[in-house]
Amino acid sequence: MRPDAFLLPAINSDSRFIAVAYSSRSPLHLKHIHAHLLRHGLLTGSSPVAAAILAASTPLRCIPYALSFFHCLPSPPSPHLFNALIRALSDSFLPAAALSYLALMLSSGYRPGRLAFPFALRSAAALCSSSSAAVLHSSAAKCALDVDPFVRTSLADAYSKLGSHDLALKVFQETPPWLLSSNILLWNVAITVSCRSERMNHARRLFDEMPERNVASWNSMVDGYMKAGDVDIAVELFERMPEKNVVSWTTMVAGFSLNRDYERALTTFDSMLGAGIRANNFTLSAALASCAKMGALNAGIRIHEYARRRAFREDGAVGTALVDMYSKCGKVELASQIFAGMKERDIETWTAMIMGWAIHGCWGEAFHCFEDMKCSSIEPDGGAFLAILVACSHAGKIDTGLEIFYSMKCEYKIQPNIKHYTCIVDLFGRAGRLKEALEFLNLMPIEPDYVLWGALLSACRANKNIEISELAAEKLLKLKPTHSGSQVIMSNMYAGAGMWDGVEKVRASLKKSSLIKEPGWSYIELEGKAHHFFSGDLSHPSAGEIYAKLEELVTKAKKEGYQPNMEWVLHDIEEEDKSGSLRLHS
Repeated sequence: MRPDAFLLPAINSDSRFIAVAYSSRSPLHLKHIHAHLLRHGLLTGSSPVAAAILAASTPLRCIPYALSFFHCLPSPPSPHLFNALIRALSDSFLPAAALSYLALMLSSGYRPGRLAFPFALRSAAALCSSSSAAVLHSSAAKCALDVDPFVRTSLADAYSKLGSHDLALKVFQETPPWLLSSNILLWNVAITVSCRSERMNHARRLFDEMPERNVASWNSMVDGYMKAGDVDIAVELFERMPEKNVVSWTTMVAGFSLNRDYERALTTFDSMLGAGIRANNFTLSAALASCAKMGALNAGIRIHEYARRRAFREDGAVGTALVDMYSKCGKVELASQIFAGMKERDIETWTAMIMGWAIHGCWGEAFHCFEDMKCSSIEPDGGAFLAILVACSHAGKIDTGLEIFYSMKCEYKIQPNIKHYTCIVDLFGRAGRLKEALEFLNLMPIEPDYVLWGALLSACRANKNIEISELAAEKLLKLKPTHSGSQVIMSNMYAGAGMWDGVEKVRASLKKSSLIKEPGWSYIELEGKAHHFFSGDLSHPSAGEIYAKLEELVTKAKKEGYQPNMEWVLHDIEEEDKSGSLRLHS
């Protein structure tokens, strides 16, 4: 028997043909069933087997055949067959076609069933069509199906995905009590909508009032609190959960990463594995993102080894996270190897690789990667343009950077955001063209933010331009009056230029406003554990050994000709202290 052959049922029974249709392993199997039914006159527009053939076409990815089958039936298709086709099209990510066939169903005089509306609403949400959702809502109400549990939940969910949070909550609030008491899914949608619209008090009230909770209810609340920055409440709810699944753990790992608590993100990931829960693609991506943020290479390698042992494909989200992690942990060549081995690369993957080359100063590789992406029929988005502009900035490629920036606006019709403008200002600044940077900044169609003015101030410091730095510092002070960083930079610049009146003016302003510069801190990974520290930190248990080794390294460096650059160290401390400050800086 050929590998693609299979046996048709000996008895012409609908139930047997339906079972065979659902067990089909290829489109050819469906065509065998189709031919047999036609030969024996068993196929009609209302046949349950016909609906089964349409349903089986989705996992076999043969929608063109399904459409041909639908239109060539010996008799007109029944409402049940329309429902099956609408679902198949929606499940096959063809939302416009799904809505078109619902319209055809209505124009044919058929009344859609309770199974048609949910998939049509999902299609409307996929198309970001609020008007289609409103029309479907009206049609469901006319058919008295808007109080069907499945349809009602789908209505609220569609409005939620379309960003119409008030309408989604209105659907929930106007739901009859008898339906609310038994529809846990609708409660979960309402909670999710409240969390997404930053109404955590309302979400908590719904959570406390709902007649029954499932693991999805708890997950939604934990996710909402994490995204609102209420980490302690999220942890308290997580610990109270009667049941946890992989989504629960992933929500915690991603939540800690979102709130920049990368150590707890990785600790939680380890706890999940210790509890016997198998990670999924999202868990791995969130854990690898934390490794990338804190430069935890050993932890990243360990997670990569876990993914390989568990036979995760190094494609999609996991592959992209690996490229990003290795790039940001200083192993761009390893990132490149992962990238080269990926069979599926989306825009996020290409962007991660371009940015990886960019931050390592590999201009040529970044540019070639950007061009290869375009040749692969993947159109760059704002993130990809940002990555290549970073590469241009680090390599001092002003003309190329400007050309790419303007092509983004003119050729690809992408409006630059504040990060793109910051890159161009940085590009000019690194080349010492501060007047052009300021002119570009002043001509921007959007208001410069703190980061952009900070980029200009940093460029001024590097090029010792007092005049423009005063303007930048003034703007920074207006945007963030409680942040002292720009003031400290200005004080040191004045001191470096011998402008002691300026130093006293800034110091007096700092003293008057009681501003204290927050110390910057860094991560270092040792034997799989992350340690963070700041300049002159003595809190580590091994501080004595650390500083002894540091002194040994500095002594060796000086013998090799190292001389500390103390130009930008605080100018009101002794020379010996300046050297020590640099030596102990993170």
